[in-house]
Amino acid sequence: MSLVVRKNKTPVPNCPLSQCMSIIGGAWTANIIWYLSGGSRRFNELRNDLTGISAKVLTARLRELAQRGVVLREVKPTSPPSVEYSLTQEGQELMPAIRAIVKVGEKLKKTGHCSLN
Repeated sequence: MSLVVRKNKTPVPNCPLSQCMSIIGGAWTANIIWYLSGGSRRFNELRNDLTGISAKVLTARLRELAQRGVVLREVKPTSPPSVEYSLTQEGQELMPAIRAIVKVGEKLKKTGHCSLN
């Protein structure tokens, strides 16, 4: 006797979860958003915040986030010119989800279920 395949009761077309995860699911992306939530940062400041990220990956993630409207890239009229990155309104709207993930991560770390240090 085979098992009956049940239909998924969660709506799938244009799934909002998939759309959100396509933004924050990339390597380092949630971390970048997290650090920008504290205010504007220059490239090297972000690179120092995110130990282990290469300049190439950070550049790629910042470009992706700017193209998606999550991050604002602002060239400052200084000598030499500098660039600051900050969260847009859409980027700020992702923060409750990221804070919730951080909260779960803190619980997992306390219970010893988190293998990362």
